[in-house]
Amino acid sequence: MRAFSVSEIGVPAELKQIERHPPASGELEIRIATCGLNFADLLMQTGKYQDTPPAPFTLGMEIAGTVEALGESTSGPAIGKRVAAFGGHGGLAEYGCFDANVAIPIPDAMSMTQAAAFQIAYGTSHVALGYRANLRAGETLLVLGAAGGVGLTAVEIGKLMGARVIAVARGAEKLEIVRKAGADHVIDAETDDLLGTLKALGGVDVVYDPVGGDLFKAAFRACKPEARILSIGFASGDVPNVPTNHLLVKNVTVMGFYWGGYMKFKPQVIADSLRELFAWFEAGKLHPHVSNVLPLEQAGEGIELLRSRKSTGKVVIKVADE
Repeated sequence: MRAFSVSEIGVPAELKQIERHPPASGELEIRIATCGLNFADLLMQTGKYQDTPPAPFTLGMEIAGTVEALGESTSGPAIGKRVAAFGGHGGLAEYGCFDANVAIPIPDAMSMTQAAAFQIAYGTSHVALGYRANLRAGETLLVLGAAGGVGLTAVEIGKLMGARVIAVARGAEKLEIVRKAGADHVIDAETDDLLGTLKALGGVDVVYDPVGGDLFKAAFRACKPEARILSIGFASGDVPNVPTNHLLVKNVTVMGFYWGGYMKFKPQVIADSLRELFAWFEAGKLHPHVSNVLPLEQAGEGIELLRSRKSTGKVVIKVADE
C-alpha cells in the first residue's frame, strides 16, 4: 500500500510502497479516507516531538475512514462502519491498524474531511480550557496563534464556555477568520503592540499558547492575579523560560498540556470530552475550518503549509474517496 513514511530521523518523509499488515487481537483495520495534519507531523521528521516513534514509521496522527477488518477477539465497531481514530502515527497511508478502543463512530452529519480535522484540534482546546484551566464564564481568554489548527478551536470553545475572547493572529485575512469564529477582540501579531493592547483591555485570566517565544512573554506580563497559562506547543520554535519568581507576585499558574498523553493515563477524560464535542457538532455549535484539502501525493506540501504558517484551521490529506 502507499504511505507517506519516514525512513530515517532527520530525513523528510516520502511517499512509498510499504507492507500492509492484518490487524492484531484488539485492533481493527481502517480503510483510510482522510488524515488531518498537525504540527507534530513536522516535528516527528526531525525527532523533536515528545512521542516520536522509532523509524521507520508513517506520519499522520488522526484519521477518518471505514472499518475494513477486525482482529481476533475484537468485537467492533462493525466492518463498514465510518469511524475516526487517533493513532499517534500511521494515518498517511491507504490502510492502518489501530486499537479498537480509539475508534469513534462518526456522526451522520459529519464528512470524512471534517472528522479528520476534529479530534485533536477540538479535543485539545476542550480538555485544556475546561478540564485543566477551569475556564469560567465571564473570564478573559487570550488565544495566541488563533488562526491555526488548535487556536481557532480555542476561540470557538472559549466563546461557548462564556469567556470574553481575545485572539492574536498575523495579517488581516487571518484576523477576519478568527473574528468570524467568535473572537471579541483581535490583535495583529505583526503590527500591534500586544502587551499594551492587552493591558488596555484589562489583562487576561487564561492564556492558551501553542506558539511560545515573544508572544508568551507578552502574555505572561498581561496576566491578572491567579491567571492560568496553558502551554500547548512551541510553533515559533522558541521554548520560553518561565521566571518562576514572577509567578509568585500574581499567583500565576503555568501548566503544560498534551492531549495525547491523556490517552495513556486518563483515557476517560478524552472519551467524555469527545462525546460532548460530537454532541455540540450535531447541535450546530461547532464549525470545523479546513483551509486546504490535498491528495496523498501532496502530503509533503501540506506539511510545508504548516511550517510556513500559510494555512488556517486544519490541513487535511485526502487518501481515498469518501
